[in-house]
Amino acid sequence: MSTGISRRKFMQGIGAAAAASGATSLPAWALFEPPLYPPMDLSYFDTPISAGPAEIHLGYAAITWNGNDRQAIEDISDLGFHGIQLRANVIKEFSGAAEVKDLLQKHKLTMVALSSGGVRIDPAVETDEIAKHTANARFVHELDGLYLQVTDQRPKDHAAGAADYKRLGRVLTELGKRTADLGISLGYHNHMGTLSERPEELDQILSAADPRYVKLELDVAHYFQGGGDPAKAISRYHDRLLFLHIKDVEPVADSTERKNYRFVELGQGKVDLPAVFTALHKANFRGWAVVELDGVPDKTRTPKESAVISKKYLEERLGLTV
Repeated sequence: MSTGISRRKFMQGIGAAAAASGATSLPAWALFEPPLYPPMDLSYFDTPISAGPAEIHLGYAAITWNGNDRQAIEDISDLGFHGIQLRANVIKEFSGAAEVKDLLQKHKLTMVALSSGGVRIDPAVETDEIAKHTANARFVHELDGLYLQVTDQRPKDHAAGAADYKRLGRVLTELGKRTADLGISLGYHNHMGTLSERPEELDQILSAADPRYVKLELDVAHYFQGGGDPAKAISRYHDRLLFLHIKDVEPVADSTERKNYRFVELGQGKVDLPAVFTALHKANFRGWAVVELDGVPDKTRTPKESAVISKKYLEERLGLTV
């Protein structure tokens, strides 16, 4: 049986449409065909959906314990932090990913990131570098971890230039594609002594890397030491932020020191940490902020005692809950 309409009825419909054209804006076919959907109020779509409020999770990095990761895991969990960042040394330190995973689950810690080390941009070793870091990303995947963090190495035989930033951006993109295949996001860590030492250098690297595969792991103390304003960096790169290192740094006047700065517990240095967290809230950042301290500045303290100082600052000065 035919489901079409006769030519006569069609022409009648067209005539009716023409007669009604001055009274309605509906198309002609809508006047003699039943509507597919009931009438809807589309005014709700006139107002854009706003981004969710900031939701910052606080973790702690195991670097302060200088390779004693079992103690780091125990101390960080005992202090109430819910996430941890480990370094690539754990791959050799433990029998396998399963042992690390069990230990983290026992202490109720999320594996936020693995510090995978520097990426060399020497054409002779790029293939091996990508393979090495991809293997580390696979380890993170086996731990149900989130991110892989990489830095780089500044050239020693020439002054860094545009070609170096572009090459690093390309290598990071290739690595990021491979980590993405494993479900692990790649975070590039700005760092003193690397190609991203200064803010303008970081900008060139990120511009050269594909934002789909290369995100920013912003270290606020390294950014400050390199001459930048971390709060402004958060605003500038808000759509590229993967996670952060929350860190503090102070100048060192003693000329016998290898560097003219040293990293210290939160609130003991020059970084405007309240401004950092204000910027994160304005950007509606939802993710991990990992407290990091490379080494205990006062050798009479333990790594855990330094962590207590930073935790106290977060809770009492910034009003955050660890």
